[in-house]
Amino acid sequence: LIMNDTCQTQITIEGAKLLFRNFKGEESQFNRKGARNFCVELTPEMAAELIDCGWNIKTRKAREDDPDDVPASYMKVIVNFDGPHPPKIVMLTKHGKTALDEETVGTLDWAEIQKCDLVFSAYQYEVGGKTGIAAYLKTMFVTVLEDDLEEKYADWGVED
Repeated sequence: LIMNDTCQTQITIEGAKLLFRNFKGEESQFNRKGARNFCVELTPEMAAELIDCGWNIKTRKAREDDPDDVPASYMKVIVNFDGPHPPKIVMLTKHGKTALDEETVGTLDWAEIQKCDLVFSAYQYEVGGKTGIAAYLKTMFVTVLEDDLEEKYADWGVED
């Protein structure tokens, strides 16, 4: 599988909707221990373009119990701190910016995300006879909503 010349090797999504967050790398039915990742929802146009370029795009069925729900296309994005270029992940709150690393990025698993802008890069792989294109997070800026107490005590130091 070779991406053609019209295919982008870096994709930017502003206002991204994140699904199935596992920044901490917790083991689950769908995830091996230590594998940090999340999924990002795609517009139908972006999904079609990425499928044409060989990316692995999945579609979530509409929920039967919600008449307003519609099918949605999404893709998995890998968060890898082990390589030579770890991702730059910045959490934004009313009180400033915080750079997140592999020890602190897990806080995003349950954060109430107001806005997320991200860039991911293509990586062509061949494993066990299978080929494809995986998305690796490069840069992410996440604006997190704070509740009343988080705002009230934001300027207080935290003691261990």
